[in-house]
Amino acid sequence: MLRDDPRTQESLHIHQRRQHQDGGWIEVICGSMFSGKTEELIRRIKRAVIARQVVQVFKPSLDDRYDAVQVASHNGTYFSAAPVSNVAQMRAALEPNAQVVAVDEAQFFEPAVVDF
Repeated sequence: MLRDDPRTQESLHIHQRRQHQDGGWIEVICGSMFSGKTEELIRRIKRAVIARQVVQVFKPSLDDRYDAVQVASHNGTYFSAAPVSNVAQMRAALEPNAQVVAVDEAQFFEPAVVDF
């Protein structure tokens, strides 16, 4: 579905919550299957890259449906990602200069992903 499709707007929700004193926050993109969640994540990642922010993308290593080392949407949009098994691997791989951290399919990680 396209971003301007009213069905997508009804089923795709974005929640934002302030997380850290330094001004960082977490945004959750949620919706039903095929509602465009990963497509929206990739769109936001690309905007951050265009804005010259340092971006790091993670995905669960068990999710290799489309590609083992890329986040992929159902419509064929891809973006390179580091496959990790758990939050500890994410923390170990996190670059100190990362300004934007994207996590696809966060439900596959333990609850500690919220504090990541």
